[in-house]
Amino acid sequence: MDQPLLRRDVGRGCSSCRMLKTWLPILSWLPKYTLKWLQMDLLAGVTVGLTTVPQALAYAEVASLPVQYGLYSAFMGGFIYTLLGTSKDVTLGPTAIMSLLCFSLVGGEPHRAVLLSLLCGLIQAALALLRLGFLLDFISFPVIKGFTCAAAITIGFGQVKNILGLQDIPHEFFPQVYYTFYKIPQARIGDVVLGLLCVALLVMLMLMKTSLGTSADPPTLSRVARRFVWAVATMRNALIVVAASLCAFSWESYGHHVFTITGETSHGLPPFRPPPTSDTTANGTVVTFGKIVEDFGGGLAVIPFMGVLESIAIAKAFARQNNYRIDANQELLAIGVTNIMGSFVSAYPVTGSFGRTAVNSQTGVCTPAGGIFTSVIVLLSLAFLMPAFYYIPKASLAAVIICAVAPMVDYQVVGKMWQIHKLDLLPFTVTFLMSFWEVQYGIIGGVAVSGGLLMYTTARPQITMTHQGVLLIQLASGLSFPAAEHLSHIIHTQALQESPPQSVVLDCHHVSVIDYTVINELSDLLTQFKRQDVCLVLSGLQPNILETLLAANLEGLRYADCVETALQMGSGNLNL
Repeated sequence: MDQPLLRRDVGRGCSSCRMLKTWLPILSWLPKYTLKWLQMDLLAGVTVGLTTVPQALAYAEVASLPVQYGLYSAFMGGFIYTLLGTSKDVTLGPTAIMSLLCFSLVGGEPHRAVLLSLLCGLIQAALALLRLGFLLDFISFPVIKGFTCAAAITIGFGQVKNILGLQDIPHEFFPQVYYTFYKIPQARIGDVVLGLLCVALLVMLMLMKTSLGTSADPPTLSRVARRFVWAVATMRNALIVVAASLCAFSWESYGHHVFTITGETSHGLPPFRPPPTSDTTANGTVVTFGKIVEDFGGGLAVIPFMGVLESIAIAKAFARQNNYRIDANQELLAIGVTNIMGSFVSAYPVTGSFGRTAVNSQTGVCTPAGGIFTSVIVLLSLAFLMPAFYYIPKASLAAVIICAVAPMVDYQVVGKMWQIHKLDLLPFTVTFLMSFWEVQYGIIGGVAVSGGLLMYTTARPQITMTHQGVLLIQLASGLSFPAAEHLSHIIHTQALQESPPQSVVLDCHHVSVIDYTVINELSDLLTQFKRQDVCLVLSGLQPNILETLLAANLEGLRYADCVETALQMGSGNLNL
């Protein structure tokens, strides 16, 4: 075979192989998989699985769905992410934020929650295939923080009713606050005692885990004790829920209904079937697919973006911590496919979980295959443990949720924004306050305010003016079409309308992009400067900008390499 043809075929084969590994990252690490990796992935997967089961049950309560839907949503991510994910640490499943967003859109209706998962997945997968992950960059950090703080407060307070054993409390935040306090005299003593005890134990175990010291060469007994405390603290959610369930079962066996329990749940694995594309109301009216999508409204854009944003932020954080890189667009695809496939097993939208990802990383997971073992734990729970979930007290699940979301209320970030950039408090505050009304409105409002601030800084760049025989105008940032009229107005008022008019040197060394609007405005200014027998000199032009200006053939264009030469030209001491 001809050598050039052979090299071309080899090149094509290598390119195809690289492309396949890009779309299926499992092909990069599976050939190198070892028995040691398997042991570590098994340990991490089982540990995360024991954390996932009680959290999934609890987050279904946040979404106001039957508890089994939390488990339905918790196992597909492990299988899909093993194939498509680029982070060894990330675990996909139900989270507090996504559960709250899901409730705000579907109001606790399971069929709509499943359809929402399909639509979110399709949107996320489309964004990944079109390489539009950069759109996430337009959601600023203050917006994210404002939303997460408000969501944590909303979710946490929403569980107070279960700690108190109250019934018929509205789901909207402000009526919920009113009626929770109004109905405190109706609180059930058993739920209050159990709920507060669970919260206290969870906090104590969490503090024990964070206070574990490290030493270079600890004694064997100390090392064993430390590992035991770490294991108990890591599995604290499962242990607390199991202990509370045994307590509730004991009282129920003797006919004493002391606690509010979860009650009857569906048994077994969910059927694999297409998600419903229509719904039926209580009075038998059929709601079409188009009507459901119309009811979702703007939330159908907010939920996919927030799901991706949360997961990619977690993936990037742990990638930096553990010294590897992720592919944001591939992560987007993994989440999208997970939500699409999850909708076929009655799941609601999922994303990356920070808490479970942290457990995964700390346990020493080596590859995304750890998610397979986590998913197996969830499937075994669905297959064999659903009857036992009947006795889980709602107060214990409420304690798990409250302790999970409490760290999300980051009050210190307000002080940091005040010290660093006070204007960032505006989108933070708007997002925070509006999220108590409707969570999706909070995000949309915050993004709108952030966008407005971004457009204002683009349209009103910082300008410094000094008089050095001529007027020297220095732009502290780039120059684009929104700022053209503003700059023209300054030059008119400070130079052309003076008596006598002044020459101007415009320092452009920060200008990297120029458009037709700016060139048109410069053309008008040059004409007016010539008419009044003064000059406008541009200095520090980058090569591409100078090339564009020369191509525009502006009459009377004068430019110099540096400010000093431009000042001499403007004062008439140098003619070029």
